[in-house]
Amino acid sequence: MAELAGISTEYYTQLEQARGRTPSRAVLTNVSQALGLSRHERTVLFELAGLAAFFPEQPVRTPGPGVVHLLERLPDASVTVQDAKLDVIAWNPLAAALLGDLSALDDDRKNLARRFFLEHPDEHPHFSFEPDAQYGAYLMARIRRAAARYPRDPETSRLVDDLMQSEAFRRLWESNQLYTPARHLVKRTKHHLVGRLELDCLVIDVPEDDQQVVMLTAKPGSTSETRLRVLGERSREA
Repeated sequence: MAELAGISTEYYTQLEQARGRTPSRAVLTNVSQALGLSRHERTVLFELAGLAAFFPEQPVRTPGPGVVHLLERLPDASVTVQDAKLDVIAWNPLAAALLGDLSALDDDRKNLARRFFLEHPDEHPHFSFEPDAQYGAYLMARIRRAAARYPRDPETSRLVDDLMQSEAFRRLWESNQLYTPARHLVKRTKHHLVGRLELDCLVIDVPEDDQQVVMLTAKPGSTSETRLRVLGERSREA
């Protein structure tokens, strides 16, 4: 095993026995690869060594089995899964009914930051969320974090270069503004089929894959709940 990890047998024994100096990130990466550890196991290994969480060279683009099951079990909520650089990588039928046919879009147009900073609202005629000054700051903060975590990923670098074409994004990026997410978010939108909707937004972190699950739901008994239910019924009939 020491040979596979590219370190001496003596040093590997010290690591197993928790003796000697703290291993470097490079050494732990080699050891985790030699042991065939999963992403979650690698994260735990790095945390035990007092290092920042392990991240692969590229954002993970496949949701885990538990997240996939969540999509299937919440038919009355619009649920999407976003990777570290804000690509929508999975969604349930109600999300498609609310946000449009995501399967018909290429990968670039599934990126939420690109949609917000680089596309005109008229390109999404079926719905439009009301302007939210904090949303742009949130998107910028997510992209900045992805750029720091995946510095060698060409797609993340290309995304940042593309977004720099937006004056609004560039201004946020250069401001070094820190974004503190709110505990409770409300999204307001007007959908072309059912009209105005006021939706609660819940974001669940999936740290082992550096992803987020975003759920949009309506307040029980509200007009928005009725309209969202109608939209869901139409999506199931389609």
